[in-house]
Amino acid sequence: MNDGTPARPAATESQPAHPGFPVVLVLMGVSGCGKTTIAQLLAQRLGWPWQEGDALHPPANVAKMAAGHPLTDEDRWPWLERIAAWIERCLDEGRSGIVTCSALKRAYRDRLNRRGKGVLFVYLAGAKELIARRLTRRHDHFMPASLLDSQFATLEEPSPDEPVLRVDIGAPAEVIADTIIGRLGLGALARDAR
Repeated sequence: MNDGTPARPAATESQPAHPGFPVVLVLMGVSGCGKTTIAQLLAQRLGWPWQEGDALHPPANVAKMAAGHPLTDEDRWPWLERIAAWIERCLDEGRSGIVTCSALKRAYRDRLNRRGKGVLFVYLAGAKELIARRLTRRHDHFMPASLLDSQFATLEEPSPDEPVLRVDIGAPAEVIADTIIGRLGLGALARDAR
């Protein structure tokens, strides 16, 4: 059924995605791609609330990853449900927000975007070698670098029919945040929030 609203195609490197409002940005990608750092910068620049997705993991998931064991789909579903609830709360309250979530599989992204609107995935994509170097320097996270291979094995890169903006993570975090803001046409919001 068409309600008269034009469909928004998936964003590509050359084509910006203009989100409707409210919108929740889901910063996605494997561990170590910069989700938390970029989310903090975007939240500061846009004045939007943000949620660290890792903080919504059940304690058993954290313990499992800390012990070096990858999560299964069964482990992830309750966690994804908590993130989906946060997203829907934002949208129900008419406010935009930002949440971090690896969202490695299409089924996970579909769960987070089950309403079919109001969610835009920002895929922080980078070479495995770059991310592995970052993980070896990170000491304040429960997920060990040894699980990176399992994350890349699980990753189903977003397809063109998904609401996604792909951003390369080779640049400094501030540049990545500015790139996201610019490609989404949110520059005026960022200036107003400062």
